[in-house]
Amino acid sequence: MVDVPSVGAGRPRRSELLAALSLAIDLGLGQPQEHMLRSCLIAMKLADLVGADAVERETAYYGGLLAWIGCHADSQEFAELFGNDIEFRAASYEVDWRGPPFASLLLRYVGSNRPLTTHTARLASFVVHARAEMSELISSHCQSAGNLAGRLGLPEQVSRGLTYTFERWDGSGLPTGAEGAQIPLGMRLVHLADVAEVHLRSGGVDAVVAMARARSGTQFDPALVSVFCEHVGELLPLVDDDVWQLAIQLAPESDRLLTDGELDVLLEAMGDFVDLKSPWTVGHSRVVAELAAHAGASLGLDDSQVRALRRAGHVHDLGRMGVPNRVWGKTSALSTAEQEHVRLHPYLTQRILNRVDALRGIAQLAGAHHERLDGSGYPQGASGAELRLPERVLAAADAYQSLREASPRGRMHGPEEAAAVLRKEVQEGRLDGPAVEAILAAAGHGRPARGSWPAGLTDREVDVLRLIARGYSAVGVAAELHIAPKTARNHVEHIYAKLNTSNRTGAALFALTHGLVGVLRPD
Repeated sequence: MVDVPSVGAGRPRRSELLAALSLAIDLGLGQPQEHMLRSCLIAMKLADLVGADAVERETAYYGGLLAWIGCHADSQEFAELFGNDIEFRAASYEVDWRGPPFASLLLRYVGSNRPLTTHTARLASFVVHARAEMSELISSHCQSAGNLAGRLGLPEQVSRGLTYTFERWDGSGLPTGAEGAQIPLGMRLVHLADVAEVHLRSGGVDAVVAMARARSGTQFDPALVSVFCEHVGELLPLVDDDVWQLAIQLAPESDRLLTDGELDVLLEAMGDFVDLKSPWTVGHSRVVAELAAHAGASLGLDDSQVRALRRAGHVHDLGRMGVPNRVWGKTSALSTAEQEHVRLHPYLTQRILNRVDALRGIAQLAGAHHERLDGSGYPQGASGAELRLPERVLAAADAYQSLREASPRGRMHGPEEAAAVLRKEVQEGRLDGPAVEAILAAAGHGRPARGSWPAGLTDREVDVLRLIARGYSAVGVAAELHIAPKTARNHVEHIYAKLNTSNRTGAALFALTHGLVGVLRPD
């Protein structure tokens, strides 16, 4: 592999990074690459036909790319409820979210990951509490979407618009039951375009027109359906179109390049977005980025290579979006097919980032984070001299931080245990010795002195917050911190009250936003 620059030729535009993020969202939806890009183009062409103003066009554009961005923060909860979170989302496009077809879909998926003895009980419980459970998930989605949109630098009306992703024209949607013109026009355009793209691709013009008319006045704005059906031939991007370039050209401020600072902020937000997919990886990418950058500097890499390491650390796991949470959360051994699915995720990361010309160096580095010196890594099985120092450092950083995190298949290793595992990997020829020692040195300092915490959190509440952000229950928190379960529950209640949230996702987002997660240095 070649030496890694900080970025490719020039600097990227915001729209390029958001388009890349939309490709990661496609993975989580179980849709082919460029689904969200095509949806965006359909929404924008429809916006032209109905004379949408600049504000609504902006909402339609960014909503078309990112409407589902908040859902992946709840992938764990979706997996616990529906089994395969990606498969369920893909299947949900085929039916209107009301009536017998949707009920049948729910019956097929709810509790499907559970043993037969508990499947029936889980299904019965869902039947009774279906709307409340779905409302909780979708409310959490809306909170996540708004938070992430703000961190991506999107306008306030776009963040606000994304909270309407699951509302419906007839008022039967969630979480608020907004109806008709209460839903911003930009999001009404997105509602139709998102579903239309799937039905057009799978069934053609006749199928998409039939779907739109069947849902007119219920899911979709009937006036938009009328325009859509009348002009369907004009609205549909051709198969051979360069969808990527068309979408970039339509972006607001499409010619403005990001500053280095803006690029760093966006890449960090993208990493946080991916880490939220699993509760045990919250904050993972932030720590990998900092460990790798500190270690690279100590090994004499120049400023551009250190910057590349930090940036690649933030986005190295984008491809995780394409692996169902039930695979990440499996406690038993993975099947051969599941192993291959996991081994593919670094390739997906590289493929997504390669679409941004200015990030191709970052893409190559990020895609190599599971390669090993003896060729036993993945996805390429690169070895020896093919792996340059930056790639060796990033691999060691990811390996160390993964050991320091609890996961369904393994406990969290203490600092010395993790160090011993990495040194054994060096002895067995898989990891690079100098890279590992540099990572361990970067991770070996005491925790920084604590100051005043945001939202009035106490030291103990910060400890509890870090655990619940990673999916610990109150009982788990109690065991981890050696406190009584009742005390742990009280801490959780106080934290939720201080953060003005009611669920793990909201707590995790707060912790990420304020830099309270990730274990950079051991106690």
